[in-house]
Amino acid sequence: MSSVVAFSGVTKRFGDFTAVDDLSFAVEAGTVTGFLGPNGAGKTTSLRLMLAMLKPDAGEIRVFGRSAPQQARARTGYLPEERGLSRRLRALTAIVYVASLKGMPVGRARRRALELLERFGLSDFAHVRIDGLSKGMAQKVQIITTIVHDPDLVILDEPFSGLDPVNQIDLHAFVRELAASGKTVLFSTHTMEHAERLCDRLIILGKGKKLFEGDLDEARALLPRRALVAATADLSFLAAIPGVALISRAGAGGVWEFALADSVREETLLRACFEREVVPTRFSVVRPNLHDVFVSLVGVEAGNAP
Repeated sequence: MSSVVAFSGVTKRFGDFTAVDDLSFAVEAGTVTGFLGPNGAGKTTSLRLMLAMLKPDAGEIRVFGRSAPQQARARTGYLPEERGLSRRLRALTAIVYVASLKGMPVGRARRRALELLERFGLSDFAHVRIDGLSKGMAQKVQIITTIVHDPDLVILDEPFSGLDPVNQIDLHAFVRELAASGKTVLFSTHTMEHAERLCDRLIILGKGKKLFEGDLDEARALLPRRALVAATADLSFLAAIPGVALISRAGAGGVWEFALADSVREETLLRACFEREVVPTRFSVVRPNLHDVFVSLVGVEAGNAP
């Protein structure tokens, strides 16, 4: 599998502030890659470097194998975090205009725009001005302008902002459709649920540095499983089992929390309880989710992410 985007030792400074710090990663063709990190982690700066909107101070960026990313713009669709459509334009007009800037003939652009408006449930609003649309509808029009010219690389900066849960699910499906058709999708988000449901690969940044690159299973493997056990007795004896570590004693809910090594089986904890004639009123073993991993990696910065 070839890399559509590759950063190698990329650094970008603004005065004394280092926004991107010796960053290296690759985005493979036909994948959905989540670009994650708290505010100020360097996500948007990295995307702008990728699009040649900014120049790196050090390192190399290759897009579609080219070391001059601006040459790949025609094959790239970009949804910026700061939406930029003129609110006085009608939805269809705005889409066709942006497509024409990407080199599409007007007739073809209009046909494709109407197809996409129908796909996103906006056919009846094609001739409504942007300022007459709801926030979610305007967001979908912006997404359509990003992909109307059929780009091979789709870069989405916080694409779910402004969408209600139903439209978020619809966008999930559309992103998977893009990947299934061979497109490469890279999107940034603060919401770990979107990344968990959508991504083939994950890149997590913190203070301009790469903290993790891999798939969801590899991310989860960074943290141990957790056992949540409740009983009327003191359960500290479970921490004496090899591979079991006490995380927290019973709080208001009476639940004790333990970290489990991969070698520890659930039955081992239950057997230890029954041997002491302790009957758990609650027993569950949970795998870490992406939010747990994110918080563990970025620490206090995670307060910026839901």
